[in-house]
Amino acid sequence: MSKYAIIKELEANGKKFKYFSLPDLQSKDHNISRLPFSLRIVLESVIRNSTKGLASEKDIENILEWNAKEPADTEIPFTVSRVLMQDFTGIPAIVDLASMRDTVVRLGKDPNLIEPEVPVDLVIDHSVQVNYFGDEKSFQKNVEEEFRKNGERYQFLKWAQGSMKNLRIVPPSTGIVHQVNLEYLAKLVYTKKEGNEEFAYFDSLVGTDSHTTMVNGLGVTGWGVGGIEAEAAMLGQPVTFQTPGVVGVNIHGSLRSGITATDLVLTVTEILRKANVVGKFVEFFGNGIKNLSLPDRATVSNMCPEYGATMALFPIDDETLSYLRITGRSKDQIVLVKKYFEAQGLFGYTGGAEYSEIIDIDLESIVPVIAGPKLPQQKVQLKDAGRSFLKFMEESGSSQSGKGQTVQVSLKTEKIRISGREETLSEGDVVIAAITSCTNTSNPRVMVGAGLLAKKAVEKGLTVSPKVKTSLAPGSRVVTSYLEQSGLQKYLDELGFYLVGYGCTTCIGNSGPLPEVIEKAIDSENLSTVAVLSGNRNFEARIHKSVKANYLMSPPLVVAFALAGKIIIDMEKEPIGTSKDGKPVYLRDIWPSENEITDIINKKITESMYESNYNNLGNFSEMWNKLKAPSGDIYKWDEKSTYIRNPPFFQNFAREEKTVSGQFSNLSVLAVLGDSVTTDHISPAGNISKDSPAGKYLIAHGVTYEDFNSFGSRRGNHEVMMRGTFGNNRIQNLLVDKQGPYTKLFPSGEVTWLFDASEQYSQRNLGSIVFAGKEYGTGSSRDWAAKGPYLLGVKAVVAESYERIHRSNLVGMGVLPLQFLKGRNFKSLNIDPSKPVNIIVDNIAKPSSKVKLTFTDKNGKESSEELISRLDTEIECKYFGNGGILQFVMRRLISR
Repeated sequence: MSKYAIIKELEANGKKFKYFSLPDLQSKDHNISRLPFSLRIVLESVIRNSTKGLASEKDIENILEWNAKEPADTEIPFTVSRVLMQDFTGIPAIVDLASMRDTVVRLGKDPNLIEPEVPVDLVIDHSVQVNYFGDEKSFQKNVEEEFRKNGERYQFLKWAQGSMKNLRIVPPSTGIVHQVNLEYLAKLVYTKKEGNEEFAYFDSLVGTDSHTTMVNGLGVTGWGVGGIEAEAAMLGQPVTFQTPGVVGVNIHGSLRSGITATDLVLTVTEILRKANVVGKFVEFFGNGIKNLSLPDRATVSNMCPEYGATMALFPIDDETLSYLRITGRSKDQIVLVKKYFEAQGLFGYTGGAEYSEIIDIDLESIVPVIAGPKLPQQKVQLKDAGRSFLKFMEESGSSQSGKGQTVQVSLKTEKIRISGREETLSEGDVVIAAITSCTNTSNPRVMVGAGLLAKKAVEKGLTVSPKVKTSLAPGSRVVTSYLEQSGLQKYLDELGFYLVGYGCTTCIGNSGPLPEVIEKAIDSENLSTVAVLSGNRNFEARIHKSVKANYLMSPPLVVAFALAGKIIIDMEKEPIGTSKDGKPVYLRDIWPSENEITDIINKKITESMYESNYNNLGNFSEMWNKLKAPSGDIYKWDEKSTYIRNPPFFQNFAREEKTVSGQFSNLSVLAVLGDSVTTDHISPAGNISKDSPAGKYLIAHGVTYEDFNSFGSRRGNHEVMMRGTFGNNRIQNLLVDKQGPYTKLFPSGEVTWLFDASEQYSQRNLGSIVFAGKEYGTGSSRDWAAKGPYLLGVKAVVAESYERIHRSNLVGMGVLPLQFLKGRNFKSLNIDPSKPVNIIVDNIAKPSSKVKLTFTDKNGKESSEELISRLDTEIECKYFGNGGILQFVMRRLISR
């Protein structure tokens, strides 16, 4: 056993627990107290798992010797306590495991070799769509539609739960994965029997959704990874990452009256994005933390992917324990949490560690803000909402002088008839207003605030225009309980914010169709309309394909903008409507006071509310309980299925290790992309169009357009997903003049569907390559954004920079991520995309090795350029050399 593995004992609830002591390392001449608390939690895992051969003494020493200002270029093997998934990313992961079982059997081994070795929770929350809204039957109709379209997927998950011992499925209509994790799943401290001893250790996780970081607000270490990496973690592999810099955020002061957690997180997102925290740990400390409620902290941690960090961890203190108490965690568990964190010297942490950088945030300075119209970090002061939209119109406008020139903004209008009356639809009008997303629905203060604002608006006679599609989709059933108990739900209903489902809905683009007359007017006149939502992302075409401007904001402001019906308004000076007695009503007239909100929270939100909802997890969905599922260790694939198909990733798998050299010749340029290309651009989650390659495939297989469902729901079918790769209708391939999933087929130069071009290259036995700008792969942790290019024959991606999870996913699929040297890019190299390029690698087994790109420039000259391999760690080199992470893991399992 390692000399660093110092086992001590603590007592809690009359039971004795062993644990690997961190403070005892301090007495052994290791200055543990200088390490940020996030690294101490990681260190405990590395020490504990070194006793199982999953880490070495050198790995431990690398953390002990961490240099705040210059973190060493070493990798950390972090073995997590559990894995968290949602259905969009979870189903393809389970499909892979089922396919791996087939492969293991083909090789004469026991299929149960492929079995999760750590607890796995999969919460079904991504499939419900807002097809129905605006009345009390909306929820039931949306659920029925969800099961009609997704029954086959859900049967597959029921099979998986029955055949895999460590997998638990949280049924549909329960809540959103991160809110369920926060309120119910997270334990903070795990215990496990090892021989005759019971060991206690930190709760830690990875999740197949980038907003897994929400639970960092509860003090739980974890972050989002791609489904591919999560599968490896499920099968017992450590998650490896480069030793990070750790940014300390010193919180001081307190939020002023009327300022919400949403205002805070949108401000933090802007500040930390500018500070370039990409790939770093962020941890919060300082005296101001005690002035943030646990839900406020969770809101701030939730948007960690939007500011680019790996993790955004808050310390554990008395507020944490109070939250565990109110959410119905057992008294024994709460006692254990406090005693364990005290024993590890991490309870009530207020600072004192060394940091790579310290950023100060004064809570007193936070003002009311929104973010948009296209990015979460585009913070806009509330009073400037209208100005922001007009600027967006100006920048995206066109004139006789050419695209991109500054033009005078004139707002187009269109007469429509809706709900039996004539209306005018104008640019800048709000057509979607959605209270959605775990970011905010997990926070009682903003949800009660929205309810109180609705109550005051109704009492003054204000109404919402029928032009606005309104919806309320809480992240857990507890929200409905306290809104109903407090009498606030009926006022939200009166303004059209009826319950539409318990799931991600509008936040992930499941906003459903707009009223036909609205969508027709927008599309025919190319109107720039607006969505307002309490979500965490607002990328182009994400919320709805026809809605160009999307603004993130708190739930009370969603209601306020729905009432105003437009974004071009100064909420601080202009009225949002007229009362029943003809007087102007301003936002300040209906904005609830802090005391009003606190009074309802104290009186109406109870421990029993959480207990009754979470103790009945299996009873909420009668339709789920009635679903019949197959049984057995091996899944019986249905060749006619258009939802679940056996993927081709392991077709040519051999027991012997095959070394992939990384040398690629005659690669065709499939796409040249700009900056901030998101995983939504690469692998959309939304609607499938009829005339697209994916749509044509479904029609050819007997699926009607009404039953297409979404790309997200079809992720268990590789045939659909590969056809939808680079399929976002807003993606701009710089090889062609129009937006959408098109490219030029070389050498002819014919403009065609990108998928069709990839098929042509495949038939010629040619691989392909993708070039991109900065922040390639930003956004959701979408493994199909790597699987799709792999199936299209993409051998390498060359970008100016990468988002962390997507780069890791490319490695996991055996697609080589390469990076331009600083200041260099596709344009500056003057590459002729009609000519093939070559990748030459000296030593692919060496992390961050130098790579040569050879190409023909536009002057016909043969040229070369040095690139950097973004195989960042030794284990990533091994994964790539094996053809991908799952091939690597399967070879290890088979050799046992």
